[in-house]
Amino acid sequence: MRLTVLRYNSKSDYTDGLLFIDDKFECHTLEDEERSVKVFGETRIPDGLYRIDLRTVGGFHSRYTNKYPEIHKGMLWIRDVPNFEYILIHIGNTDDDTAGCLLVGSTADKNKAFTGASKMAYFDMYPKVAAAILSGECVDIEYKTIGN
Repeated sequence: MRLTVLRYNSKSDYTDGLLFIDDKFECHTLEDEERSVKVFGETRIPDGLYRIDLRTVGGFHSRYTNKYPEIHKGMLWIRDVPNFEYILIHIGNTDDDTAGCLLVGSTADKNKAFTGASKMAYFDMYPKVAAAILSGECVDIEYKTIGN
């Protein structure tokens, strides 16, 4: 399985994008700002191809296990990104939630950093990705910047 994030609207403090699963549009995305000096856990993920695994430890995993026991199998963990340790794909609405992670949503506001219906988007995409990982399939995510 291949996930692709196409970043189309890069501002100084946030970036909007589109997430595709195997070339089919899945949802909108929101990321934190890009910085000339990397800040651990707070800087936009560099363009590139990365592996996704399930992370079954940590605070986010515990919270999601309690909040979403019907679907949660582990956090979607983007691996081997330079200068990052735990990049997760998760639910959130604003740039304050990003902290080096990838937020998903069903809508985006092009005038400010916001992704709406985040839980709905997550509940649509998460089971597909988690099932692929659990079945032993290699799941990658590619980040591409196509806009300013």
